[in-house]
Amino acid sequence: MFAGQGAQRPGMLADLPDSPPVRRTLAQAADTLGLDVGALDSIEALADTQNVQLALTVAGVAGARHLAEQGAVPDAVMGLSIGAWPAAVVAGAIGFAEALALVAERGRLMAEAYPSGYGMSAVLGLSEDRVRGLVADVSRDDAPLYIGNVNSDEQIVVAGDDDGLARLAETARAAGARRVQRLDMAVPSHCPLLDEPAAQLANVARDTLFDAPVIAYFSANARRRLWRADAIRDDLVYNMAKPVYWAASARIVHESGFHLAVEMPPSHVLTGLQPTMEPPGEAVAVIDTGWHNAAALTRRATVDNR
Repeated sequence: MFAGQGAQRPGMLADLPDSPPVRRTLAQAADTLGLDVGALDSIEALADTQNVQLALTVAGVAGARHLAEQGAVPDAVMGLSIGAWPAAVVAGAIGFAEALALVAERGRLMAEAYPSGYGMSAVLGLSEDRVRGLVADVSRDDAPLYIGNVNSDEQIVVAGDDDGLARLAETARAAGARRVQRLDMAVPSHCPLLDEPAAQLANVARDTLFDAPVIAYFSANARRRLWRADAIRDDLVYNMAKPVYWAASARIVHESGFHLAVEMPPSHVLTGLQPTMEPPGEAVAVIDTGWHNAAALTRRATVDNR
């Protein structure tokens, strides 16, 4: 599993293992981007949307390659938002250099479309239907709000402008929300506000080579497994403007026979969002369990699945 924007933290690239696959990945990223990848790792750099998306992509691919060298090769991948890009690289659907080039363009387009005044807030403790009702009450024609993520049964993320999100926070707390948290997001992702940047990215990606995945690729936007190269291309380039259904997608992955979820650095956000399922599965984050244990668990689960 690969987390999306908001999971970033300063030093996340420096904290990756000093192993050959990680060094090769960082060197490839530096060569592709024409910059010192370590420059993406600071508080100041991570205030920029483009830098955040590049850093998360590099961290996800480097971490997966490190595990793979230890024999911990996944049978399936899924990512949230920008996390879908490293997932696609690991699945063999797009090359790392090609993904980085498109991610750089993705971040630029999103930041330029909404340089300030917009973002996302998570409402915790209310159902999706309840939050949808509040959004309908608070949203205005000149400052609309949208459901962006249904991360779990009671964690719903709303996208829109700052004033609208402030009104929503007040209304949601009055309606009994356990907490309303503004996310570390500078743009209103996963809603129609990003339809135009997504269309522009699709045009840029038109000549990029995509392949059918060599392992299972699940889309948290489409809520299903995608098999074809063109379907994964569209999933990646348009996901900035499409709602995320993480809990529903995680259940579909589980029902497809995958019972261990390993979250790549830099966070354990997705691990905390795993829904209750029957029979129960297991979700771990590398930053909690450690690289050695994550590799051992993955090797065991891969053998069990086969």
